[in-house]
Amino acid sequence: MAIRVHLEEVLKARGMTSKELCGKIGITEANLSILRSGKAKGIRFGTINKICWHLQCDVGDILKFDGALEEDDEE
Repeated sequence: MAIRVHLEEVLKARGMTSKELCGKIGITEANLSILRSGKAKGIRFGTINKICWHLQCDVGDILKFDGALEEDDEE
């Protein structure tokens, strides 16, 4: 995936567990785990907004572009 997820690092820096964040933003631990692992194919802007608000971070702190162009294999 050309987009790398750095949520784990931000959680650790803020001293928050995944379980705590799930409770605050209203998603399941399974869905957050998929996001943290980088296996998510998409995420709602509303979810990103809640994550950033509760972690007091910017979108660029949790999502990074690795410079590669990934072809869409869902054609």
